[in-house]
Amino acid sequence: MGALPLSGLRVVAVEQAVSAPFCTRQLADLGAEVIKIERPGEGDFARGYDKAIKGESAYFAWLNRGKKSVVLDIRAEPGRTQLAQLVDSCDVFVHNLTPGAIERIGLGYDEVHGRSPRTIWVGLSGYGPDGPHRDRKAYDMLIQAESGIVSLTGSADEPAKVGVSIADIGSGMYAYSSILAALYAREKSGEGMRIDISMLECMTEWMMPPLYTFLGEGRVSARAGLRHNMIVPYGAYACADGRVLFAIQSDGEFRRFCDGVLQQPGVADDTAYSTNGARLLHRDALEALIDQVFSTLPLATVQERLERSGIANAAVNDVPQVANHPQLAARKRWRTVQVPGGEIPALLPPHNLGGVEPVMGAVPALGEHTEEILNRLPRI
Repeated sequence: MGALPLSGLRVVAVEQAVSAPFCTRQLADLGAEVIKIERPGEGDFARGYDKAIKGESAYFAWLNRGKKSVVLDIRAEPGRTQLAQLVDSCDVFVHNLTPGAIERIGLGYDEVHGRSPRTIWVGLSGYGPDGPHRDRKAYDMLIQAESGIVSLTGSADEPAKVGVSIADIGSGMYAYSSILAALYAREKSGEGMRIDISMLECMTEWMMPPLYTFLGEGRVSARAGLRHNMIVPYGAYACADGRVLFAIQSDGEFRRFCDGVLQQPGVADDTAYSTNGARLLHRDALEALIDQVFSTLPLATVQERLERSGIANAAVNDVPQVANHPQLAARKRWRTVQVPGGEIPALLPPHNLGGVEPVMGAVPALGEHTEEILNRLPRI
């Protein structure tokens, strides 16, 4: 196996919950030393969400493998000075405290850059470091609502949030990719830079297709449940003994669908259905026709017709089915990771760098590495 690409990189993270920990876990998986600063007593509050996996929180176990846990009281001395010493010696400093909090303890970008110009400074927040919403608290579901994601998710009768923490995950991934870009820029300039990641801005970026539809046509896409609100047909449809989800991406595919799946080729010639725009306008009638045909057919027959016609389709899996997904097993994606209570299963991160096996390090106990890390520092 090749050398880990981020080996030798030192990251200090004053982080909690999901967004920043998800970012820094990517760095740890690829070889960076990630020093996670936790508060005395309870540590990262995600530790207390549950005890689902060998006594550990499901979120904490997922987000914090391979990191070194250091307990510091950064509100007082000597913790504040010790944190500053750690930050001055690191390559990347990440935090997701509320805007202004990190500046109040003397670790704003200007202070850090003045002492250590090569350090890359990364702040994640709900709304960014300025503007009228700067000081508002921000959690995943709040940002899904504020960004309009929930207005497009759910059924026609009721909006819903996405079932995983997409605002946290999305902002964490933007922070991670921005750090990689800043490291590359530092190789040329010799200097670090400031990175500010706003959860609202990340989610609004993902909202651009419906925003463009509104800005261009004045039209607001309706919620469509487990069917696409801008492409028809695209979604889950009931067969005689189960549901299948399939996607039509072009008028040519729709013609093949009508011919090989519905076995009614004339439907594709109907001007009400010949283009996606027309199908969107007449979706109720078209989807009633699809439901009528599918309701008489076994799921296996529909899937076989979709495959034979070259139409993309998928099973509508639940959590147990995903845990036992044959594709993940065939590609040997499962590993084991140590937690204080034993071993737990973990999926390989999807970086898939050729010849590189990610670290998949242990999930740390609270304060497990405090002595090790602080012993490196000059005595105060």
